[in-house]
This record gives sequence, C-alpha cells and structure tokens, in this order.
Amino acid sequence: MSNTALQQLNQAVQAVMRQARAQVLAQMGTQLTVSEKTSRKDLVTNVDKSNEHFLVHALRQLDPAAKILGEEGLGDPVESMTGHVWIVDPIDGTMNFVHQRDHFAMMIGYYVDGEPTLGYIYDVMGDRLYAGGPALGVTVNEQPLPAPADRGLSAGLFGASGPLLIHDKYQMQAIAHASLGPRIMGSAGIQISQVLAGELVGYLSYLRPWDFAAGRVLAETLGLVVSQVDGKPVNMLSSGAVLIATKSAQRAILTIVR
Repeated sequence: MSNTALQQLNQAVQAVMRQARAQVLAQMGTQLTVSEKTSRKDLVTNVDKSNEHFLVHALRQLDPAAKILGEEGLGDPVESMTGHVWIVDPIDGTMNFVHQRDHFAMMIGYYVDGEPTLGYIYDVMGDRLYAGGPALGVTVNEQPLPAPADRGLSAGLFGASGPLLIHDKYQMQAIAHASLGPRIMGSAGIQISQVLAGELVGYLSYLRPWDFAAGRVLAETLGLVVSQVDGKPVNMLSSGAVLIATKSAQRAILTIVR
C-alpha cells in the first residue's frame, strides 16, 4: 500500500471512530441492557454490540477483502494474521462504562501480514483520538505526538492491573513498589494511551488481542516496547500477560519478574 493510500485510510478510519463516538454518546443517556459474559465482573452491553456492528460494517466498506476480529464476535473467525486483519474493541472498559460513564475507550488495530500498520485508541469521554502507525507517526486529535522520554521504572508511575496487583501475579507488587506508585483505571485503552503520552512508564495486565492490538502499533511507533511479561514477543491471536513500557522500565520489570 502506498503512503498516500495509507494516509487516506488513516483519515477514513478516524472519521469512522468519530461517528462511532457520537453514537455511543447518544446512547449513554438511555437504559442500558447489561449482561454477564464469564462472570459478574465481565460485562457486555447493547452498546458494545451495536458499536461493534457499526465498526465492522464500516471497516468492511473500507477494506472488503480483510478479516475482522471483534471482541463481541461480530466479525470473522480469524485463525491467521496473513493478509489484512483488523482487530476491534468496541468498548474497552465496559465496567467503567456501565458504572461510571467514563474512563473507557474504543480501539482498532490494523495488521498487514502480521505487521503492525495502523492503530487507534479513542478516549471517548476525554475526546482524545490517538492514531497512526510506523509509516505515518502518531497523532492525538491530528496533532503530532512526540515519543515519551525513556524514563526508568523508579522514575515514573506504573499502570497496574487490579487483579494482578491484588493477587501479586508476575511480581506485580514488587513492580509497583519499585515505581513511584501504581495507577489502576480498569481500561487497557486508557492506560496504554497514558503510556503513549508519557504519563506512565509502563502498563502490565492480562490482555486479549483486542485489548492490545491498537496499543502495540502506536507504542512501537513511538519507540516503546511491547512484549509478554517474560520479554518474549506477543502473539496477536492469543491472550496473556502483556507489558507495554519504555525500554528502561521494561528492563527493570523483566529483572523483577525473572
């Protein structure tokens, strides 16, 4: 794909996400239909489903031959990263969406033959749309976002997963103690965007592909590191403990985990 075509696609997807945001905001004042997926702490709403339907339909119009992996299952059964693959999270932080009406995001990642190509994280209530990829750079609301400083773990705040911190999985308590303090938001998209903006030096959580696909594209474009908690490469079609951090913070975290 030429750089011009990629820029046009980037602009088109941003327009789609702004339309999706408007629809989500319009539904926030209505009565939500809330269901449990795997537990009382794993929720899905009618807005998750309607927003995924909208995003999948829009992406099919933009890229008809692509495969689309959606959190709510309204896309395709994706078993390979060959070709064009879009990975969609219609509402990231559904618990926050239901109970706070804040601190949730929409995310889309675009991969070509497994290569991170475009990523989008939309902080819906903050109206901050992070967009771009390695060929285009990263913007926030279409303004260039500089790469964050390579600060070490001891020099910054750390984005933690509540369950991992409580149960001390992957030495999370030691990691949090080594940092200037843990921050928990309950939304991968929001916390990854805080790493992109330099507000956090890292974020570690158990994530599914739609939780980190967009963030990986944007983070790696800005010189951040995305890996499994043991430092191995992530698998875009499987779930696991994923670390997104500055290079210096990642080195410190891997030392603690190992």
